[in-house]
Amino acid sequence: DEADITELDAFRSAQKPEAESRGIKLTFLPFVVKACAAALLEFPHFNSSLDHTGESLILKRYVHIGVAVDTPKGLVVPVLRHAEKMSFADVEQAIGDYVAKIKDNRLELADLEGGTFTISNGGVFGSLLSTPILNMPQSGILGMHRIEKRPVAIEDQMVIRPMMYLALSYDHRIIDGREAVTFLKRIKECIENPERMMMEI
Repeated sequence: DEADITELDAFRSAQKPEAESRGIKLTFLPFVVKACAAALLEFPHFNSSLDHTGESLILKRYVHIGVAVDTPKGLVVPVLRHAEKMSFADVEQAIGDYVAKIKDNRLELADLEGGTFTISNGGVFGSLLSTPILNMPQSGILGMHRIEKRPVAIEDQMVIRPMMYLALSYDHRIIDGREAVTFLKRIKECIENPERMMMEI
């Protein structure tokens, strides 16, 4: 799917002064994390995994979102624990703390364990679209991509909007196509309406 981030960009710009006063550089990623957290609470199968036998489904009552971070030795996926309870600034701060730990070689195995869902941001490398690979045993992973201004039709008028492709991969043993499309649509709605997401509507 693709998301029109016009409102998100304006909302983020309005929040940046307060975030910067706290020493936090507010990017788009925290908003995607919070959109995923909201959708995961609504669609718990995406926050589940199969047990070691592959026969029993384990539903998680918490949202631990792994965020892929680039390092000189390749991607690592530190986990944001209880992302559903974090603010946008909390998410940004936590990611910044992980990046600092990576630079100082202080990242621990515990930082990478326990994720229930993953976000991969290929856009930082310039990717317009990709197919993210599942981080097993998780049942879903979202790929976010480069934001690019493109012509789109809105109310029969052609306008230029900042657009971002979203790609979802999922475990078909747990999730069917209809549920996957609905889940991705919910993430898109949250990204496109950040104020509603903040109010948990």
